[in-house]
Amino acid sequence: MLAAKAELNQERGVERKTLYPWYIVALCTLGYVFSFLDRQVITLLIEPIKADLQITDTQFSLVTGLAFALFYAFMGLPIARWADTRSRPMLIACGIFVWSLATAVCGLAKSFGQLFFARMAVGCGEAALSPAAYSMITDAFPKHRVGMALGVYSSGSFLGAALAFIIGGAAIEYISSLGEVSLPIVGVMKPWQLTFWIVGLPGVLLALLFAITVKDPERKGEVRAKGYTLGEVGAYMKANFGTFASIYVGFSLLALTLYALMSWGPAYLLRNYELSMSQVGVYLGVVALVANASGVLTSGWLVDFFTRKGHDDAAMRAGMVGGLGVIIPAFIFPFVDSLVGTLCVYALAMYFASFPMATSAAALQNISPNQMRAQVTALFFVGMNMLGITCGSTLVALLTDYVFEDPAAVGHSMSVVAAGSAMLAALCLRVGLKHCRGTIASLAD
Repeated sequence: MLAAKAELNQERGVERKTLYPWYIVALCTLGYVFSFLDRQVITLLIEPIKADLQITDTQFSLVTGLAFALFYAFMGLPIARWADTRSRPMLIACGIFVWSLATAVCGLAKSFGQLFFARMAVGCGEAALSPAAYSMITDAFPKHRVGMALGVYSSGSFLGAALAFIIGGAAIEYISSLGEVSLPIVGVMKPWQLTFWIVGLPGVLLALLFAITVKDPERKGEVRAKGYTLGEVGAYMKANFGTFASIYVGFSLLALTLYALMSWGPAYLLRNYELSMSQVGVYLGVVALVANASGVLTSGWLVDFFTRKGHDDAAMRAGMVGGLGVIIPAFIFPFVDSLVGTLCVYALAMYFASFPMATSAAALQNISPNQMRAQVTALFFVGMNMLGITCGSTLVALLTDYVFEDPAAVGHSMSVVAAGSAMLAALCLRVGLKHCRGTIASLAD
């Protein structure tokens, strides 16, 4: 009897050890859902924001791109230094708290400048999430399961985008029907301003849950009390320049493809089809939920598949598949006449454009010593945000405003930017495969 009871307790202990890493993934994924919900809902509010604040497409792209990316990049390195040496769960909890409040503050903006600075604060908070989450998840799982775990986490971005589109679109339409709302202390708020409050404040509760229930996994590999300085990280990256250059540039270009398609999808449908805000939200929400989420999970599975086949450069190979796959649908979607046809081709483009979300994370973890991972990831996010998010949004706006000179031609701008960057990305990753294998081999020695 005692032996059976001991065996049962041992089995329960193993089960808890097996399930707890997935609990970490679940909460990190929920955090990513909230971050993309807060980040993406603004794209549905483009027309009322432009009308009230009297701004152009280019200025709006700076709010959605540069403002967010600027502080994300500026704060990323000191935050990553913390993630490599101190409590990663507490760092994530603080980040969720900051970006949630900053999202609500966007609803108080009365001018382009105020909205720009509020979005900078959103970027500051969100800079705490992914570097720490990538590092923590990698330590919580065996190597052959990391790809899928990171894929599940990365899918949170598109679940958040889906909520922003589906629920956000319906909520915006309903709130708009109420007209202006008077609230204590803050005074009269327009519907688009109130929307920021509704999507931002619930994140505060998630921050509290994260701080209370998540414990930091034990770090794998060599652990140093003070971690690695930025100088040491720079020296390591310089010694492996070919690997880091191909990964940073290649995956940043794939991010540019994704954000060029995602940021201007609502505007394209609103300007070219007679659709309501809620209809646009439902259509794009389904695309994000089905195409984007399945794309990022497929890419995570593909990383694990290539890894089991013995390819050390598995993550880069999976990223190449995404880059090559997105080129044709990204190029042709604005030339399709029907709404259904447009959505189908657009969904296919978004499926492949989602591949870099998990594959870039896996690639960075594989080529870096443990306590460099967050800093290496943060440096990647500097490039990805400045090149991917900022250029993905702004290049489309510049082409629309100054080349095509027609707001309805935003789809053609999206096509040029997305297809062109995807081709360059696939080429860049192909060039870096040999370098990547060499770097990983040196870590194993």
